Amino acid sequence: MKNKTVLFISFMLIMIAMGANDSLRGIFAMVFTEHFRLNATQVSLIITVSYIGNLAFLFLGGAFIDRFRKKQVFICVLFIWMSGILLFILTDNYLVLLVGMFLCVGASTLINTTINILVPVIFTASPGLIVNVLYFVQGIGTSGSQSGIGRISLNFAVWKSVNIGLIVIALAGLLFLLFKDIPDVKGEKKAVSYRDIMKTPAFLFFTLLFGFYFIAEHGILNWLLIYGTEELKMTAKISAGYLSVFFGGITLGRLLLAPAVQKIGVSKSIGIFASLGTVFYIAGILLGGKWIVLLSISGISISIVYPTLVLMIRSFFREEGIATATGAIISLATVCDICFNAFFGKLTDLIGLRGSFYILPASMLIFCLLYVLFLSRVKPTENLLIKERDL
Repeated sequence: MKNKTVLFISFMLIMIAMGANDSLRGIFAMVFTEHFRLNATQVSLIITVSYIGNLAFLFLGGAFIDRFRKKQVFICVLFIWMSGILLFILTDNYLVLLVGMFLCVGASTLINTTINILVPVIFTASPGLIVNVLYFVQGIGTSGSQSGIGRISLNFAVWKSVNIGLIVIALAGLLFLLFKDIPDVKGEKKAVSYRDIMKTPAFLFFTLLFGFYFIAEHGILNWLLIYGTEELKMTAKISAGYLSVFFGGITLGRLLLAPAVQKIGVSKSIGIFASLGTVFYIAGILLGGKWIVLLSISGISISIVYPTLVLMIRSFFREEGIATATGAIISLATVCDICFNAFFGKLTDLIGLRGSFYILPASMLIFCLLYVLFLSRVKPTENLLIKERDL
């Protein structure tokens, strides 16, 4: 098999494992509660530790990817993820579970980001297509695990068995990776300071763009079910159905729109599909009632925004600092997302859920306006690895 084909299969298997892994916290939350006799604070600590791992690995890991050979760093991070999975399989302790969550969620996020960074280096002719297909595959891992595991009776033994399955899939991906080369890029061993990265004109724009997008997407994940039942007077089943369509659309959209991203180009694709999705997103929330289906449909259009925006970062930073920049941008945007969720809860207590929920369409609109301003104010760097026609 050709080198690129083998690497694609490797990335695909690893993305399936990462996608499934990301869904397990929610699926097994009740199992953890019963098995370890946890209170609400201890359950929430699992999520908090996961966020901390996410931030730590992204912020610090990017510099390692830039400084050392990318294949070796990628394999090391994959081994860290596997070590966390082994803790889940071999132990039966709440504190060890927290350590495993820190390692697995942090490493998983860094693995996803690293694959996104490697795609343009390996698949130079079609990075936009490949990266969206891989994120579609990850979505299949997430939704497939939720659907499949949700059909069986859950207990702690099932938790261990599922993790054994994940480590087998990841090992298969690792075996494909071990015997194939990943091209190096010039200057990747030069040290790049976070200060230099943050002084780049594109840094603030990207951080804000990701921040507002995270608020808009994750806000639906966290609050649509409650909004539908309390404000729109829907049953929990119907509200969950709309939420499922939204995220199902995000998964499917990455496959359906991937060829369009490749044909239209990275920057134009984000502008077109984000704008179209925003129209449906805002209309669904403002009109409410049965029109909330428009919000669900918007998931298809905005599906390509996150992976394609991550891909776009490399066009605005020097080659030797791309991973450092990506890690810093996404980690700071995640902090914005965390702060928003804390603020949103308090605002809801003050003005009600209906009023505070309007922040979500406002965030999507701000994203679009900010994106237009960004393209008009900041120009790509000269040392692009993505062809000019792809921008």
